[in-house]
Amino acid sequence: MCGIVAVVAQRDVAPLLIVGLKALEYRGYDSSGVAVLDHGSIKRVRAKGKVREMEARYLADPFSGGTGIAHTRWATHGAPNEANAHPHVAGRVAIVHNGIIENHVSLRNSMKARGHTFQSDTDTEVMAALIDGRIGQGMTLREAVLTTVRELEGAYAIAVISRDEPGRVVGARCGAPLLVGVGIGENFLGSDAQALIQVTNRMLYLDEGDVVEITRDHVQVCDLDGRPVERTVHESELSTDEVERGEYRHYMQKEIFDQPSAVTNTLEARVGPRGVLPNIFGSDSDTLLRRTRGLHVIACGTSYHAGLVAKYWIEEYARLPVSVEVASEYRYREVVVPADTLLVAISQSGETADTLAALRESRRRGYLGTLAICNVPESSLVREADLKLMTRAGPEIGVASTKAFTTQLAGLALLALELANRHGLDPERLDMLCAELRRMPLAIRDALKLEPAIIDLAAGFVRHEHALFLGRGAHYPVALEGSLKLKEISYIHAEAYPAGELKHGPLALVDEDMPVVAVAPSGPLLDKLKSNLQEVRARGGRLIVFADGGTGMDDMTGHGAMLRVASGCSFIAPAVFTVPLQLLAYHVAVLRGTDVDQPRNLAKSVTVE
Repeated sequence: MCGIVAVVAQRDVAPLLIVGLKALEYRGYDSSGVAVLDHGSIKRVRAKGKVREMEARYLADPFSGGTGIAHTRWATHGAPNEANAHPHVAGRVAIVHNGIIENHVSLRNSMKARGHTFQSDTDTEVMAALIDGRIGQGMTLREAVLTTVRELEGAYAIAVISRDEPGRVVGARCGAPLLVGVGIGENFLGSDAQALIQVTNRMLYLDEGDVVEITRDHVQVCDLDGRPVERTVHESELSTDEVERGEYRHYMQKEIFDQPSAVTNTLEARVGPRGVLPNIFGSDSDTLLRRTRGLHVIACGTSYHAGLVAKYWIEEYARLPVSVEVASEYRYREVVVPADTLLVAISQSGETADTLAALRESRRRGYLGTLAICNVPESSLVREADLKLMTRAGPEIGVASTKAFTTQLAGLALLALELANRHGLDPERLDMLCAELRRMPLAIRDALKLEPAIIDLAAGFVRHEHALFLGRGAHYPVALEGSLKLKEISYIHAEAYPAGELKHGPLALVDEDMPVVAVAPSGPLLDKLKSNLQEVRARGGRLIVFADGGTGMDDMTGHGAMLRVASGCSFIAPAVFTVPLQLLAYHVAVLRGTDVDQPRNLAKSVTVE
C-alpha cells in the first residue's frame, strides 16, 4: 500500500501522476515512484522519502509519454528503500500495487526454481514477473492480468502497463480500493477520488473482483472470468477547495476547526424537535431497527473509541445490550450472536481492511442485518452493508482522525436516539436529548476557543515522554482517544485508563515527571473521579484537568492546570471534551517538531491486514 494513480492521455502524463501522488500524501507512505511508456520503453523514477524528492529526480532528467502509473508506498514486504519502491518492472511490464499477496513466497520460489531473478523483496514484483511471462507466451496485457490475479491469495489493487501495448492500462481490485476517473480523451485510475479530483469529477467505482482496461477513449470492466460488467459513473461531490489547507498551518489543525460545520452536516435534516427523522439509515431501516434487540459494534482505532462511547449511550437510553470489538480480533474467534442482533461497522474510509473483512465474515454468523457508519459514500463498506449512515465529514487529510471521530459520535448519537425512541424512552426525555444533540456544533465551537490556553499548556507538556489519561463512564473512551492522538503525532508514550483502575497498577508510574490528563465533566461519577485525582496529587503527579463550569475542581490540580469546557449537558459531552484533547495533542506535536499530518509509520487508510 498506499496510493495508486494511473493515466492514459493525449498529453504528457508524468506531471499529472506527480500531482495525483501529492494529493495522496495524506494516506502516509515512505517512498514513491512514477513509470511512463516513452517511445516503446519504460522510463521510471523512484525515491525513498517524500514525493518532492522523487519529483526532483524526475525534473533533473524528465521523460515524456501518454501512458503511465505512479505509487506512494508504505512498506509491508521489504524495507522502505528505492529498490522496493513502486513501480516494479519485469521485462515488458511495470506495475503498482496496494495490498498484500499472501501466497507470494510460494509463487516466488516457483519462479526462482525456473531461473527467474528478483530485484526487490516485494510481493508486487512477483506479480510483474508472472504477467510479463504470460505476455511472452502470447497473451494480451488484459489476459495476462486476468490469469495472474486468479492465482493470487490476499488483497490487491493494481495498475499495470506494458511496453507492447502503449495507450493502455489494466487495473484490478480485490480487498483494496480502486476507482476509474472518466475524462474527455483521457482516463485515469486512482486509490480514491482525491487523487483524481483535479482532473475529473466523474468517477466509476470498481467492485470486488473487477478487472478494468482503460485507454484514452474507452473504459471496459469485466469480472474474473472475463465477462463484461456494467459499472455506473458517478459525479463526485468532492471539490478541490475541500482538500486545500487554507489559512491553517496543518491539515490536522484545519480539520479540528472544521468540526462545528462537519457535525452540522452530519445532523442536518436528520434530527428534529421531536426526534430522529424517518429512514435516515435507509429505506429498509424501519423493519430492521424495529426488530433489533442487541448490537455488536466492530471498528478499529479512533472508530473503535467512537463505538465505545455509543455503547454507553445505547445501553442507557435504549436499554439494549451492546458489545464493541476491535475488528481484527472479531474475525478470529467464534462470536456468539444472540437473536435479532444488528452488526454496526464504523470506518472513516469504508476501506479499512479488518473492518471490511469483519463485515463480510459477519454474513455467516446469523445477524439480523448490518449497518455502516462511514464518511465515504462509494466505499466498499457502504455498498456492502444493509443500512448506512454517512457522516458527511468531508475529506480528512491528516492521518490522525479528528472530525471523523466527532461526526461518528454525532451519527452514533442519532442511532442511540432512534433506538431509544423505539424501545420506550420517555418522550419528554427524548425531546430534551434531541435538543442537546442539535446544540453539539455550537458547543464544539465554544470548546475551540480554548486554543490559546491550550497552547500555553502545551509548552509545559512538551518535555515529557510519558503521560496518563483518565476518564470515567462514557469519558473513558474519550481519554483513550486523547491518548491515541498524543502518541500518534507527538510520539509521546501515552496510556488511558478508567480512573477507577488507577490504584490497580498505573499509580505506580505517577511522579513529578508524569503528567496526568483527566476528563472531568459534572455527573454522578465526579466525586469518584476526584478521589482518583487526589491519589495522583498526593504522589506529586502533575494534573491537567478538563472540567465544566460546576465541578468545584479548582483546588484539585495543585501545580497542574485546569481548563473549563462548557459542554452544556452530559449527552453531548464526550464529543465536546474530545476537542481540547485534540488541540493539546496538536500543539504538543507542533512544539516537538514532528510531521503532524503524516506521522511516521502510519497510514491514513489501512487497507491491508
